Amino acid sequence: MPIAHIMAGIPASNRSLYRQIRFLVGDPVALAEVDSGPAKGRTLILRDIEMERAKRDARADRVACPRDFEPAGGLSGDRETATAQALAEYLRRADVREAVADRTLPLIYADQLREAGIALRLDLDFGVSDRRKKDASEIAALRAAQAATESAMRYACELIGKATALADGTLTYNGAPLTSELVRATIDLRLLGLGYENPPSIVAGGPSGADCHEQGRGALRTGEPVVIDIFPQHRTNLYHGDCTRTVVNGAIRPEISLMHTAVVAAKKAAQDATRAGVTGESVHRAALAVLTARGYAYGQPPNGAPATWCGMTHGTGHGIGLDVHEAPLLDFKGPVLVEGDAITIEPGLYCRAIGGVRVEDMVIVTLGGCENLNTLPEGLSWR
Repeated sequence: MPIAHIMAGIPASNRSLYRQIRFLVGDPVALAEVDSGPAKGRTLILRDIEMERAKRDARADRVACPRDFEPAGGLSGDRETATAQALAEYLRRADVREAVADRTLPLIYADQLREAGIALRLDLDFGVSDRRKKDASEIAALRAAQAATESAMRYACELIGKATALADGTLTYNGAPLTSELVRATIDLRLLGLGYENPPSIVAGGPSGADCHEQGRGALRTGEPVVIDIFPQHRTNLYHGDCTRTVVNGAIRPEISLMHTAVVAAKKAAQDATRAGVTGESVHRAALAVLTARGYAYGQPPNGAPATWCGMTHGTGHGIGLDVHEAPLLDFKGPVLVEGDAITIEPGLYCRAIGGVRVEDMVIVTLGGCENLNTLPEGLSWR
């Protein structure tokens, strides 16, 4: 008896479903891949006005609309309910009595399958493990996204690095204070022109950079580290770039230089440890070994820690693709890496008295190591 693997939802927001069909639409769709029998193959059910475009562009063997599989009681006037009803009716007609779903399946589809007498089983790896192994077109999209990200990063780092400092240390641009908000705006405009949408970038100067996810606000100052983290998404293919650099305008204090040297060494150690077959945890431990050997801590600052406490407060990196954060993690309990994993490597050090220093590259995991998609310098000075 045939078994179907199913996904459903809205591809514009369900990245696992989008990756399966590579077709972007903002209405509910259902995808069923039947393993045997006359219905064998991938059938995509979606709104009738999208069918011609889907036949041309979607990765499916057959394209249908809910009306093609109207149950005896008729279809609901609600699009999502109608799509779920049609999926259940399609599977019933295909003599499918068991379906396997991914973790994102909306409950409304599960309910319609239950009413149709179709058993439903969850496969936690479906849509996760297959999504990790990037194909050639995905790697090309990631490479282009990282190139665009680096273009914006270079512009932002040079803007800060070459800015003029007033007597009180405030940086200026065209006679006005150079702020985190202004740098973010210039990043957004540059990426928009390249076809990318950009969530608010991190431009965190001085002590605010001690929080690794602080966006930053207000005037930037000479002599302080500024953490810049840019992670845009292509407006059409949805793939992300992700790059972090740290820039200092003017003289670089020894303690900042030491933090940066340690971070760059930790990134190299993690990158050298990366290859298919090793775990994300082992890559994380390689970065930590460098930082702790140089006297830096790991984890969250203990209660009552002085402002001079300095350490790494996060994992070494994460998977990237259609989401900026996806499997696998480079952290404790991180899984075995596979060929085609796209991951970031981003060790950082954080100190409330100084700020943060983080450097991040994107790499593609290979059998013998990894390919770094970044070309930007890693240094603190961008004059």
